[in-house]
Formats: sequence, C-alpha cells, structure tokens
Amino acid sequence: MKVFKRIHTYLFFELIPPFAISTFFLTSVFLMTRIPDILNMVVNYNSSITDILLLISYTLPRFMEFSIPMSAMISVLLTIMRMSGENEIIALKGAGMSLYKLLPPVLLFCMITLSITMWVTVYGIPKGKLALKVKTIELARSSIDAALQERQFNSQLDGIMIYVAHVDMGTRDLTDVFIEDRRTADMVSISTAPRGRLVRQGDRDLYTIRLYDGMINQVNVQDHSVTNINFGHYDINIDLNAMQKNGERTVRKSFDEMSLHELVQRIQTGFKTPERESEARLVLHEKFSIPFACLALGVLAFPLGVQSTSFRKSNGFGMGVGFFLLYYLLLAFGWSGGEAGRYPPVIAMWLPNVVMGIAGIFLLIRNAKERPVRLPFWIQHLPAAVGARFRKRTKP
Repeated sequence: MKVFKRIHTYLFFELIPPFAISTFFLTSVFLMTRIPDILNMVVNYNSSITDILLLISYTLPRFMEFSIPMSAMISVLLTIMRMSGENEIIALKGAGMSLYKLLPPVLLFCMITLSITMWVTVYGIPKGKLALKVKTIELARSSIDAALQERQFNSQLDGIMIYVAHVDMGTRDLTDVFIEDRRTADMVSISTAPRGRLVRQGDRDLYTIRLYDGMINQVNVQDHSVTNINFGHYDINIDLNAMQKNGERTVRKSFDEMSLHELVQRIQTGFKTPERESEARLVLHEKFSIPFACLALGVLAFPLGVQSTSFRKSNGFGMGVGFFLLYYLLLAFGWSGGEAGRYPPVIAMWLPNVVMGIAGIFLLIRNAKERPVRLPFWIQHLPAAVGARFRKRTKP
C-alpha cells in the first residue's frame, strides 16, 4: 500500500507542471486576440493602464473556460507519454501494477481541474462579462472617442446610438454617420450624413457631432407622424457630465452574464419564444458540461498516452489533438443545433462529453488487455504530412 501511495503521489505531482505551463500558454494565446482592441484603446482613447489591466482581468475567465480543459488533457497526455517513453509504465506493469491502479491520481487531478473550471463558469464568467460591459460603458461616458468605434452600432451613451463607417482620430473627421437620438420624449430622430466631424467645446465634456449634407427623419411616437429634413450642416450636442449625473444606467444582463440563481429563476419564469428558452437552457447546461470535459478528456488522454508505447509518440499525440478538435467540433455543432431547436439543449451540451468518455473507457480497456487501437495509416501520417507541406511553403 505504501508503494502504491508513493506511485500515486509521484504521478499526481508530475501532472502539475505541464498543466500550469499549458494553461499559461493557452490563456496567453487567447489574450493575443484582444491585443488589437487594447492597443486601440491605449492609442486613441487615452485609457489608463489601470483600465487596461481591468479589461484584461475581466476577459480572463472566458478564456480559462476553454484553456483549463485543454490543459488538463495535454497534461495527462504528455505525462503518460513521457512515462511510456522512459519505460516507466512497462516497469510498473512488470511490478504487477495494472493500468487501472494508475488511474486514481489521474482521476483526482481531473476532478480538481473540473472544480476549478466549474468555479470559472458558474461565478467567474458572469461576473467578468458583466464587469466588462459596465467598464466599457464607463469608458464611453468618460470619453466619447470610445463610443465611436468603426463599423459598430455603439449604444453606450444614454439615448443615443451611433454608427460610423470610418473615424480619423487625428482630424476627428467621420465618414458615413448614422445617429439615432431618443433623448427627447416621444420623439425619435434618425440623422444620416456622408461625412461629419467631432468637435469638443473647450475643456468641458461637451461634444458636438457636426454633420454635413445629410438628412433627418423625425418620428413622433404619439401621432405616428414622420418629418424629413435635409440640411447642409447640423449639430448634435452630447454633454457627458449631464449623462453621468443622471446616475448609472441599469445594465441589462444577457444569459451568460446572469448568476446561476438568476438564470434558473429566469428559465422558471418562462419565455415568449422557444428560441429564447433554448438559448437560456444551453447557457445553463454549458456551465456544467464544459467543466466535466476535464474529466472526459483526461480519461481519454490516459490510454492515448499509454498507447504511445506501441507505436511512435507522434501518433499518440496526433490522436490526442484529433480527439480534442473533435470534442470542440461536437460542442460547436451542439450549440448550433440546440439553438435552432433541432434537439434538446441537454443533448446538445452533454453529447461531446459522453462521446469522449466512452472513447476513453474503450481505449483504456483495450490498452489494459494489451490490445491497443491503431489508426489507419493515412491518419497516423497526417500530422507529419501537414508539417512537411507547411515547411515547404514557408521556405524562401
């Protein structure tokens, strides 16, 4: 028993370093997708370093939702492959220790990563996404530049929605401007112009969007009348201080920004359309199905790592990458089909875990009986062929 305990402890602590490195690397790669937006805010919107760090911290939970299960699988796969390559697995088998007796530390490790991921999905993501939305609105209110993002409908300013095709941050010239103004009671003004300019009035937080050669459509909500006005130039004034004094606007939460309790209550309340109900239930099941991917993918990675002793290591790693891509492909198809109502949300979100879990158990039983599963020849050599083609194209 002491020998088993030492082996289990050794295997468990061997899983931690590759997991930590993989999590850090994958999360950094995901964060790289946010670099253009961050640089844009630093250069054009004069955002402070504190604001940038807060925005990054708010986006981390969303990335960790996927990086932790990925890292759990990679950690188990690489650790078992290393032990197989150094004949440690063979030595343990020779000492009378079966694969099933090596499984407990792997399962414990997967359960710990499952718990971390569930904390991220249940608590981290809703709080992070909501804080990110609130912070974005705060930045937009402190500087109108943040609300003038190109090719986006920006509604962070109370009562005003702005769309601009192009913004020259040097001259403050605007191209193809669309503004919907609802600040006047029972009146909606829609202004469009091919060009405009953003003008700041002195040192105050009073801005003017000056439009040229455009048209205004004013809709009176009470008598349902519409007035069309053509203009040579037209000024729309925006007072940021007045907006801030009106108090913080109530932020409407999306399903993935709600806490678990709020989401369950919203589902129990009911929806007017089945599409909204399906979306809410998908988000609810996703909070639990993705954490359980740590367990399903970890169990699958264990026999794949052992199988590397029967043929080249690259094939075992290629199988791991293939199954990993298959999982997220099934997850994407499940979300799409569940949202469209083709099958229940519980099947859409949990089917990938079931498929990966069954595949892992099947491979584990085959490996324990010394009958490893071999992929077809062309699949085994696919990673090497793709790598060779890529190197050939990158040569000068």
